[in-house]
Amino acid sequence: MGPVSWSKPDCGPAGPTSTRRYARSVVSRTSPVLLWLPRLGGIAIALFLGLFAFDAFEGHAGFGERAVALTMHLLPNFACLGLVAVAWKRPWVGALGFGTLAVGYSVLAREHLDWVALIAGPLALVALLYAVSAARPR
Repeated sequence: MGPVSWSKPDCGPAGPTSTRRYARSVVSRTSPVLLWLPRLGGIAIALFLGLFAFDAFEGHAGFGERAVALTMHLLPNFACLGLVAVAWKRPWVGALGFGTLAVGYSVLAREHLDWVALIAGPLALVALLYAVSAARPR
């Protein structure tokens, strides 16, 4: 009986094969989170933006004027929900779309940094989540 030779780097319990197996198991455990978090984030932003639609009911306007105001206030909400629907199977579309919305709102509301932080910040976060989701292995 001679001495045991460990000359090969992939011999033993902690070789590259077991590392790949561990990495695959970590990705498979985080995969549902990476899949659902951007979608739920987009829906949450749509609900948050929908809260601003209650402004349409202030004042003494008639039914027709309030209906038009409500529709105008809900347009960003519909845009976010539509973007989530389109990005359901194509996360890169969500990353690009929510990123564009964040930059566009930042440019339009550049005098109000608190508005930008409150609205464009979550839009950018959801864009980042969609980008991570798009980059995940399938």
